[in-house]
Amino acid sequence: MRKKLVSVALVAAMAASMTACGGGSSAPAEAPATEAAKEEAPAETPAPAAEEEKEEEPAAADAASGDLITVGYAQVGAESDWRTANTESFKSTFTEENGYKLIFDDAQQKQENQIKAIRSFIQQEVDYIVVAPVVETGWETVLEEAKEAGIPVILSDRQMQLSDDSLYEAWVGGNFVLEGETCGDWLAEYLEAQGRGEEEINIVTIQGTIGASAQVGRTQGMANKMEEHPNWKMLDMQSGEFTQAKGQEVMESFLKSYDDIDVVICENDNEAFGAIDAIKAAGKTCGPEGDIIVVSFDSVKAAFESMIAGDLNATFECNPLHGPRVAEIIQKLEAGETVDKVQYVDEAYFDTSMDLESILAERAY
Repeated sequence: MRKKLVSVALVAAMAASMTACGGGSSAPAEAPATEAAKEEAPAETPAPAAEEEKEEEPAAADAASGDLITVGYAQVGAESDWRTANTESFKSTFTEENGYKLIFDDAQQKQENQIKAIRSFIQQEVDYIVVAPVVETGWETVLEEAKEAGIPVILSDRQMQLSDDSLYEAWVGGNFVLEGETCGDWLAEYLEAQGRGEEEINIVTIQGTIGASAQVGRTQGMANKMEEHPNWKMLDMQSGEFTQAKGQEVMESFLKSYDDIDVVICENDNEAFGAIDAIKAAGKTCGPEGDIIVVSFDSVKAAFESMIAGDLNATFECNPLHGPRVAEIIQKLEAGETVDKVQYVDEAYFDTSMDLESILAERAY
């Protein structure tokens, strides 16, 4: 392994990049930052060039000398627009120009593939391992192997349930429980404004991949708010696996089983796109002027387009731009500094009462 101290100029560049990830000054006030099987060996994919300009001289010197920090990233897959934005954030941050070599692995939504990737990273003697775990459990053994090899592990997006939290250095992601609670608060205010505050409200939830941190947290957050509203009834919950196709399939099933659905909670935007397709195919309407209220999580660009089209009521942000924050953590570790164990990214929510076209024009994802 080859470790180096990233230049002060790069630190400044990364900090500036992270500041730019907030979505622009026209966005609404953000939620509190108390806080979206391969049989062969994982493939190495070189990172593309960064989108933004970086400091030239230190980067050129790093690349010329080969003195790069090697980072292995075990990504969940490419199941959603959010995930694509998350992947691009890492690829545009961890470039040779910035003093890094990125080894990227797409696990295709399978934990066994991520474990294979981590073991491959260990064999390749990378300097850091980043993991976006597909589920929360089953990681102890492979992380112990990384610890024995002296390779720090950083978690991105989803969390792990571990008996020994020294097996990872830090976690970067959204406050999923708060996201779910924010959704519940928004729904209560929306229904009250419609004069439906005391009406019995029938709700269905298209959950994410069962056991994933985003699914667990968003489900729990909404459950917390359900307790505050005895007139809300959860008719059913099924997993849409964070995909549009599965979200459509689950919604079709709900529509066949239940005649009077008032609200559909989709635990990511792609599931909502599938649910909307199913609702329309069944001859029903959705959105602010429709029969069914549809809300989702992640806040990718396509969700704004869906709100502008009048199909989606609201989306609750899960910021995917983790690359700069992870780079900041690595820089601190390289300098021998301590880092916060839990690092929430800033997030907001958006609905059809806002100037969505102006916000969309400034969105980075």
